[in-house]
Amino acid sequence: MSTRAPLETLYEASQGTALPLPVELTTLYGQLQFPPHPGRPYVISNFVSTIDGVVSLNEPGRAGGGPISGNSPHDRMVMGLLRAVADAVIVGAGTVRATLPRHLWTAGYIFPPLADAYQQLRIALGKPDPPLTVIVSARGEIEPDRQVFQSGAAPVLIVTTPEGAQRLGERGLPPSVQIVAVEAAGRLTARSILEAVVHARPSDIILVEGGPHLLGDFFAERRLDELFLTLAPQIAGRDGAVERPSLVAGRIFAPEHPLWGTLVAVKRGGSHLFLRYSFRSGD
Repeated sequence: MSTRAPLETLYEASQGTALPLPVELTTLYGQLQFPPHPGRPYVISNFVSTIDGVVSLNEPGRAGGGPISGNSPHDRMVMGLLRAVADAVIVGAGTVRATLPRHLWTAGYIFPPLADAYQQLRIALGKPDPPLTVIVSARGEIEPDRQVFQSGAAPVLIVTTPEGAQRLGERGLPPSVQIVAVEAAGRLTARSILEAVVHARPSDIILVEGGPHLLGDFFAERRLDELFLTLAPQIAGRDGAVERPSLVAGRIFAPEHPLWGTLVAVKRGGSHLFLRYSFRSGD
């Protein structure tokens, strides 16, 4: 499949003013709009899933989204676009460990063919610097030699607990890596994570890239405004030998408190579907 083939828009609701996408991105994706959200950041998430709901094969070297999407260039293009509009990208420590050691949470890294167009968009949005990479780790269990910490390519904020901060202080991280300790009994809350992010960098758009437990917390606290979901045309299967997580883990909503989304857009790239749902936030 050509990396320059545009997505086909099958359905799209109008919900705001279109962002100033460069011509190249508009041709490939179409318009990108977000509704007004005065006084607070708009929180979105981006995931890829198989038809049978698997978001990670959870195997060494194949735990990331690439094997799920089939390394779809359209999926990487959308990932880059959402990173390009974000002020901060939030990921859990488990997601960091599942990626390649050189991975960076920037638009140009995930899809280099459009790096210049992504940067043009950031400049047009008045945020020429890379988004803040936010890593959530309650226990402070990270690998300090990873590129995200050592390269200086993007600013990094680690949100953790006091115990985690003490452990991180012994890992020899560069001074450019900020560490914020949030008082918490066990798991960190979505609210406390967002407060730490906004304090570190005033944000208009915040992107959550996982994993399933972190996304479950954002859903549980009604802190997620939209979900961008790529549906990949494969069946991964499960046999119980290896856990293959779905979109949300660690939380149960239905039947007592189901979360219903509103369809915002459907786009098609080959046999991949690019779905977009809005959810009522808690603010």
